[in-house]
Amino acid sequence: MSSSWNSVGLEVLYQVLGWVAFFAWSFSFYPQVLLNYKRKSVVGLNFDFLVLNLTKHSSYLIYNAALFFSPVIQRQYHDKYGDKERGTQKVSKVCISISAIVWTAAIVCLIIAWPKRDWLWLIDVFNSIQVGMTAIKYIPQAVMNVRRKSTIGWSIGNILLDLTGGVLNFGQMGAQSIDQHTLVNFYGNIGKTLLSLEVVFFDVIFIIQHYVLYPVKRDENGKAIISERVVPLIRPSDKPEEDNV
Repeated sequence: MSSSWNSVGLEVLYQVLGWVAFFAWSFSFYPQVLLNYKRKSVVGLNFDFLVLNLTKHSSYLIYNAALFFSPVIQRQYHDKYGDKERGTQKVSKVCISISAIVWTAAIVCLIIAWPKRDWLWLIDVFNSIQVGMTAIKYIPQAVMNVRRKSTIGWSIGNILLDLTGGVLNFGQMGAQSIDQHTLVNFYGNIGKTLLSLEVVFFDVIFIIQHYVLYPVKRDENGKAIISERVVPLIRPSDKPEEDNV
């Protein structure tokens, strides 16, 4: 949505913080992928986190895309908040159940909103979903780290970039609020506010786990010492038998 600014400096700061947060969150996914490829293993990465994270980001995509591209929703937003214009490994049954419930609820809300064309309410639902999923998605990974007494397999680069995005996202709203002398940017987009706070909270937990509680032990050559047994994806009994010659 377009905005009118009182301070050019704060507007530039807002744009810079927003783009840096965007790139930080975008690139935060790559360290985990590279780590998996380097280790040839996904041991240490919680699969529940992946599924819950997909649900969370899908909801956030719907919320942001609808609010950015739809003039109808933008008008409803302004009508509601005022024209201020001034983000053994397998998927558990619990995770599947949560995701199914969330998407079922989203479909029901879509059916309810459709006749009334209450699109702002609908995207607020998706906004609430992504806030809730953000709080939930980190828990399986944090608990798994505690049980393993290790963060090996869980990329700290992902967390550091995620934290950068969360802090800058919060700073972006702060810059806009200072410029317009109002807190509507925080309570008018409560999902973005809660998202930033949740990201910072859980990322700090992961940083403490990685650097303080369960630091990586290394040998004299600097290679990580892994005490847990890594189960191969294909057991010898699963390999196809060679033809007898």
